[in-house]
Amino acid sequence: MANDYFRFKKFTIFQDMSAFKVGTDGVLLGASADITGVSSILDIGSGTGLISIMLAQRSNACITAIEPDHKSYIQTCENVNRCDWREKIKVENTDLQNFTLKDGKFDLIVTNPPYFSDSLKNPDPRKSAARHNDSLTTKELLEGVVKFLNENGCMQLVMPYVEGNVFIAEAYKYGLFCNSILKIRPLPTAEIRRLILTFSRIQKKPVEKFLTIERGKRHEFTEEYINLTKDFYLKF
Repeated sequence: MANDYFRFKKFTIFQDMSAFKVGTDGVLLGASADITGVSSILDIGSGTGLISIMLAQRSNACITAIEPDHKSYIQTCENVNRCDWREKIKVENTDLQNFTLKDGKFDLIVTNPPYFSDSLKNPDPRKSAARHNDSLTTKELLEGVVKFLNENGCMQLVMPYVEGNVFIAEAYKYGLFCNSILKIRPLPTAEIRRLILTFSRIQKKPVEKFLTIERGKRHEFTEEYINLTKDFYLKF
């Protein structure tokens, strides 16, 4: 059972109400998202608010976090209000399908989206919605990105290996092209488990990079993983 909170170096994430707990996927996306020249960010499905807060720590961008689940929305608000960058982050209790622009399109859109479509669902409907794409289909996500992304902006998201490759093909149909792929494996001998994908409207050959989390034994982390997350994790 997950703890009610997760303490980072410069902020604490409380997660007792959120359907979506702190996990490695969100930390990796928050730590690796390219914020170069970014002044506005949309976080789709904020959960605890983790990714928004990490990006607020790393950048000077104005961030809009949207979360459809009411309890998770309340959790995001509480975590944001406790952090040092609260004035940078605006939180809305809405889904992407009903979100409306107020201040213009975004330079960067990030999401740790629901991605299961056929697997056995969690009996808890809130937990099921956080991980299955019934509430936000690939089509709806891509339509929203096309609608809300600046012409020269980027979308970045984290997905499992198989689902990520399918998503690349689907995004192509919407004029969104994969420009970079960070391939993540838990151990040097393990298969690729996660992909962090970057999309834009510019078509070019994707740049591929690799990240291994542990060197071979549990809690013996690679130098590249430590360097990526050391501004956040207390243990580094």
